[in-house]
Amino acid sequence: MQKQYRNVLVLSGCQATLQITGATMISVTGLAGYALAEDKALATVPLTTYVLGSACTTIPASLLMRVIGRRAGFQSGTALGIVGAAVCSYAIVAASFWLLCAGMFLMGCYTAFGKYYRFAAADAAAESFRAKAISLTLAGGLFGGIFGPELAKHTYTASAHTYLGSYISLGVVCLLAMMILTRLDIPRLSEHERSHSGRPLGEIMRQPVFIVAALAAMLSYGIMNLMMTATPLAMRAHDHHFSATALVLSWHMIGMYGPSFFTGSLIQRCGVLNVILAGIALLFVCVAAALSGTMVINFWLSMFLLGVGWNFMYVGGSALLTECHTPAERAKTQAANDFLVFATMAVSSASSGLLLNKSGWHAVNLGSIPFLVAAMAATGWLMWQRRGAARVLAQK
Repeated sequence: MQKQYRNVLVLSGCQATLQITGATMISVTGLAGYALAEDKALATVPLTTYVLGSACTTIPASLLMRVIGRRAGFQSGTALGIVGAAVCSYAIVAASFWLLCAGMFLMGCYTAFGKYYRFAAADAAAESFRAKAISLTLAGGLFGGIFGPELAKHTYTASAHTYLGSYISLGVVCLLAMMILTRLDIPRLSEHERSHSGRPLGEIMRQPVFIVAALAAMLSYGIMNLMMTATPLAMRAHDHHFSATALVLSWHMIGMYGPSFFTGSLIQRCGVLNVILAGIALLFVCVAAALSGTMVINFWLSMFLLGVGWNFMYVGGSALLTECHTPAERAKTQAANDFLVFATMAVSSASSGLLLNKSGWHAVNLGSIPFLVAAMAATGWLMWQRRGAARVLAQK
């Protein structure tokens, strides 16, 4: 039992480093892309290549860890992060937009490995502790959410080349993650589990539980990415200072990861589907706050609510996913889930810059509403199914 708590602590620390890199990249990359791109509509393309790198690596990362284990797999990912940070740094010195995109692609590969921290915590936990293990692991992102934008703010002008210091700092943070991972102790799959893959993936993905779990993760990340990617550019367009942008993003990250200290307990007490629905409701309020004005307070409130809504949906979806696979099936199930998440993020990231440039900040927010409606409908459908099944069992 003590080992599962230690693993959660280690993975929470790794989540903190992952979020530091993520928050720093979100803070500076849209602006760096804007500075380097000849066509300013392409400003968010480096962030899109970051998401594409994650999407392309999600499945190979999971399958690799199935063979070599979690610790070696995660350390391979941090090595990719160090290389990616070096490429981004050189791109700033060389003033190369496309080299920045290449570096961000590698940073996305690193992130794809890191997104499995939450599942690694659940894999090594007792069934009654899984939701809390996922939630507490993600709670490490709170530190990253606070420190990341501050790191960006204090490093983006630390060199003669604007933004160079921020990208150099990413490599240092990835090296720190590699060192923390030496303390991870998660047993590899047994020979039997590695040689037997379980049910076909198509059969697993047709389960209502998988569909709703994947939708909760996909749409929470897609909507969050759509709005968060555009926020630094929207605030710049409305003449807000970079320090205000950093403050808004810090509170967004607090909203994303602060609730993780109690989301797992909330799931145990109220049920996973109710928590997902609460997250959807918060995202509707987030959109309303964003549409009500363009003062710093509007950006702050909408981004904070966006973070909390994302947390409820993402933690809930991740906990729900653990219900639909066996240990032998988890690598491909988790890979399929996260591939769908990153594919959605790639579309939302590419759409964010185009919507903002062509139609403005309000269009970015309005574009999320149909997807929130879809997420609510799917979650309500599964809840109705489960209540019907419970009534049938009660009558027997």
